[in-house]
Amino acid sequence: MVSIKFIEASGAEHEVSAQPGQTVMESAIWNNVPGIDAECGGSMACSTCIVHVDDDWGGRFPLPTTTETELISCHPFVKSGSRLSCQLRVVESTDGLILRLPPAQK
Repeated sequence: MVSIKFIEASGAEHEVSAQPGQTVMESAIWNNVPGIDAECGGSMACSTCIVHVDDDWGGRFPLPTTTETELISCHPFVKSGSRLSCQLRVVESTDGLILRLPPAQK
């Protein structure tokens, strides 16, 4: 199991256990983390699962695709390190990952 901490814009923290191979979005949904809407269910057709990945963790994930970058650019709370959590795969090296959630999803 891999530990992931989600921090809401309010500061509330949710630490969850995730299985390697699942997406960060799936780990949030399966653990009832508020703030990840995931309206498209992970098919990369919306931008309602945005998370902000700190620079220390960003290099542990593949670079975003053009489609992901375009979807993120339309989000009102985009900033450096913004990613779609449905595109971030949980692996052993992400144990202890800390993600920040925007004030609202699009």
